[in-house]
This record gives sequence, C-alpha cells and structure tokens, in this order.
Amino acid sequence: MVRTVRPLSEGTVLITGSQLTQGYGTHIVFKGLDIRLGTGVTALLGPNGAGKSTLLRTLATVQPPRSGKLTFDGAAIDSEAAARKARRQIGYLPQRTGFEPGMRLRDFVEYAAWLRGLPSGEWRSAAEEAISRVGLSARIRSRLGRLSGGMRQRAAVAWAIAGGPRLVILDEPTVGLDPQQRFRFREIVESLEDTAVILSTHLIDDVDAIGDRVLIMGSGRIMFDGTVAELKDEDDDSAPGHTPLERAYMSLLPEQDREK
Repeated sequence: MVRTVRPLSEGTVLITGSQLTQGYGTHIVFKGLDIRLGTGVTALLGPNGAGKSTLLRTLATVQPPRSGKLTFDGAAIDSEAAARKARRQIGYLPQRTGFEPGMRLRDFVEYAAWLRGLPSGEWRSAAEEAISRVGLSARIRSRLGRLSGGMRQRAAVAWAIAGGPRLVILDEPTVGLDPQQRFRFREIVESLEDTAVILSTHLIDDVDAIGDRVLIMGSGRIMFDGTVAELKDEDDDSAPGHTPLERAYMSLLPEQDREK
C-alpha cells in the first residue's frame, strides 16, 4: 500500500498522470500508476528495473502511455499536437545524452531552444542564460568534445533548462560526477525557482540535500510519496543502510527489489 503523506494542493499541480500504463512489447513496466507534480524538487528513488526511466520518458511525452490520462497545466495530452505544445515547457535530460563532439557549446544549447519552440530571436539569449547558470560561460565557444565529463554533464543540464521550461526532468544527472561537481549540480537545481523538477537518482545524500519531496518506486508502483523528513520518520533499524534515510528507503522497497 502506498503511503501518501503530503498530497499536492490543487493550485500547485503542473503535470498529472492518472491510471498510466506503460511497457515495451509484451512487457508491462507499470500499470494503473497515478502521479502529480508541482513546483519544487521531487526526487525519484528506486532500484534498477523499477520503471523510473520509463516513467520519466512518459512524463516528458517522449513515449505516449499505453493507457491512462496525462495532463499538463490542466490540458490533456491526447494528441501529437498537444504533446508538442507541452514539450515547449518541458526540459528533459535522459540518462544517456548523445552529443556531437564537434558542436560548439552555444550551438548545442541554442538547438535545445529551437526544439522547445522559442522564437529565433530568443535562441542566443536563452542559450547564454542557461550556460551562465551552469557556470560555463567561459567555455561557451568550446566544442563539446573538448569539455571534461563534468562540464559535458553541466552542458546537458543547460540543454534541459534553456528557455526556462516549467518542468525539468533529470534522469540520473549526477552519475560519474565527483563530489565538487555534484555540489555544483545541487546549486544549479536549487536556483530553478518556480519550476517543477523531478530528479531520478540513486544517491541518497543528493536527495537529503535538495529534495522537497520524495517518490519511491518499486516493481512499477509508487511505494512512498512524502517529504524527506517524513521519509526519515520511516527509519527501521532492522533494514540495511548507514543513515536513517537509507534505512527508511530500503525498508519501504518490496523484498524482491531489495535484492537487486
């Protein structure tokens, strides 16, 4: 049974999924899933195979749900035209981001602004603002292939936030970053005011540092929905983990997911 301890008020809801079903071929990843997202940072936790990336692809309108209803800002996403309109306000950073090594950083982020449907006169300013927010203004003319791994990850975040989307979806954005780079990433996320951010991660300390709300996903279901403090209240000394947050997370997973 899902423990929902902090439901969003109607005034803060931006994107809603009702009775969503999603899968690949004959495999069903999740069925009858409900989710609502509003402003602030929502951390999405769960083991590999829980369905996190599939859920994020669905919310980003990259993969239409097999059934159920998805709405953005009160409007149903029930056609390709509706999905294109919603995408103008959605910044999506997938787990694996491809890039052209010869492309310059500014051109890369301007391309994101174009994809998001910004007027051509705003592409450069939107790119420059996003690049500044991730601390890469000094490398704005650099080719992506000349950037370090951490810089490329920040460039990918700039891609996701270019043009000021209202919903930013980040799938495992801190994988491979060192502690200093992760600290910089947290600062970037915290600077996104009046934005709904959903962040999929395996790093519990990132959740503790910047999460406003936590969703735990296991076996295609939302197992927990609440604040970081409320998750800590679920601390179980018998569960594996070194901190109250880790133990609470592990205690809420289905038994089969704890072994992954």
